[in-house]
Amino acid sequence: MRTTTPSFNRRALATQAMQAAAATRAKAKLDQVGPICIYGLCETLGVAVRFNNINMEGMYQRGIPPRIHLSARRPLPRRAYNCAHELGHHVFGHGSSIDELREDAKAQPWEDPKEFLADTFAGFVLMPIIGLRRAFSVRGWTPETVTPAQMFTIACEFGVGYATLLTHLSAGVNMLSRGRAAALHRVTPKSLRMHILGALTPEPLIVTDRHRAAPTLDAEVKTLLLLPRGTEVAGDGGLAFERDLEGGRLFRAVKPGIFQAAAGDWAVFVRIAPIQKNEPYGYIGLAQYRHLEEDPDE
Repeated sequence: MRTTTPSFNRRALATQAMQAAAATRAKAKLDQVGPICIYGLCETLGVAVRFNNINMEGMYQRGIPPRIHLSARRPLPRRAYNCAHELGHHVFGHGSSIDELREDAKAQPWEDPKEFLADTFAGFVLMPIIGLRRAFSVRGWTPETVTPAQMFTIACEFGVGYATLLTHLSAGVNMLSRGRAAALHRVTPKSLRMHILGALTPEPLIVTDRHRAAPTLDAEVKTLLLLPRGTEVAGDGGLAFERDLEGGRLFRAVKPGIFQAAAGDWAVFVRIAPIQKNEPYGYIGLAQYRHLEEDPDE
């Protein structure tokens, strides 16, 4: 297969994207370490985000106000990454754009410098290098030696996909060798869930532990959540206890809303979005209303 050499300086654009990501976090009064809610960041910056039943990754619509449209058909972590990518178009003053479906965020090198810039911005705004270093060190792990399940836990902390984290660690921040990244890439989401849960399941899984720094965790109905041992849930039945496992306590998200889960001095607010009945996709509507039973925008 013939490859083409890009006509732009990737290293210079990557540096520009990293600096813009740090400046964007600072503008929204967010630190440069912890995981963020990308939808909350967009709201702070005055960018409206809407989930739609569309067969694409997402779209940036320049205007007053600027809007980001995301596909509700994509997995939850992918939606967050796509939102960060579209926000990159906004931050860099790009015109309206449509991003077609692709297999993996950053898996194929961009030949368009604007797309490369937006993609690299997404990686840095969601996964700043200081935050990644903290996430590994606080657990006593290193990127080169972690197991796939441990790497998946880090991905869940930053709200991104397993493969997206691997690509960013190896190609974005040089914390993971290409060889080790390739080996970890061979582990499929299906086999990861099988290893962690001890059983085959089609439902998406989120894993968190007591080292998770973010005060909130986004999920949607039917998502499985493996939370720390001894976790108890407050609220009106949003999370249903499934069973205790060696790695923690397994719950299933069954009802939209915001519910607190706590284990000793550790706690997190789980924000659950609805999914479409009898359809293979999630919440449709404005991102700011995604945890409500009904979207006021409808």
